[in-house]
Amino acid sequence: MKVVILEDERLTAQRLESLLHRYDPEIRVLATLPSVEKAVAWFSQPQPEKPDLVFMDIHLQDGLAFRVIEQVKLTTPIIFTTAFDEYVIQAFKVNSIDYLLKPISYDELVAAITKYKKLKEQFAQPSSAPPAVPMVAPDMDALVRMLGAFKETTYKDRFMITVGSKIRSVETSEIAYFFLDERMAFLVTKDGATLPVDYSLDKLTTLLNPKQFFRISRQFLVSLPAIQTIHTYSAGKWRLDLQPKSRLEAFVSGDRIADLKEWLGK
Repeated sequence: MKVVILEDERLTAQRLESLLHRYDPEIRVLATLPSVEKAVAWFSQPQPEKPDLVFMDIHLQDGLAFRVIEQVKLTTPIIFTTAFDEYVIQAFKVNSIDYLLKPISYDELVAAITKYKKLKEQFAQPSSAPPAVPMVAPDMDALVRMLGAFKETTYKDRFMITVGSKIRSVETSEIAYFFLDERMAFLVTKDGATLPVDYSLDKLTTLLNPKQFFRISRQFLVSLPAIQTIHTYSAGKWRLDLQPKSRLEAFVSGDRIADLKEWLGK
């Protein structure tokens, strides 16, 4: 079996590939694609081999993965991978082959692949009656409506942080801001602890409540309580003093100043 993985969290993608090879060492991953842009480019180009199955995270680096389905008219069977609440995810049962709720378990992966194989066999058998469950692209309108209806309940409220051999749970309410340094993302807690986080800032922007966190630049994602002082310059440039103090200067991108003003005024 040949698969493609759409996933922007490197460790999650690696773990999924490991679980797939545990299930069947002959499964081949043709591509691991972290963004809508890269996925559209890959599926739009003639490929020497076509995937049998796509594992698709809903939130990618640059937007919802449904855009990939729309832009390339993707009809390859899909198994969604997502961190959404189990009640929200019921919609996916009737709009895709299956879903895997993160963190993905091996038993659930096996069950999803087994379901896919049964449907594939059903399609391969000639029959006068149509199959009970069609293997088609999901109803994107239904999925988007469902996601929108439950959006307020699906923001991330804690992070599991691994430092050496220790794992620490950090409540989102304890976090002052996130920043990027040397291509690695970190969170800073309100008591001043700086901890590595296994998400890109693009991904964090989709996971966090926009009423609580604002992306001021490519380098910083800040909470309102963390902003102590705003320094304005004549050239329309802003710099923020953050609390706890940041070791990097927190400048606001020029194209985000107007949105930040609106966010601060809400």
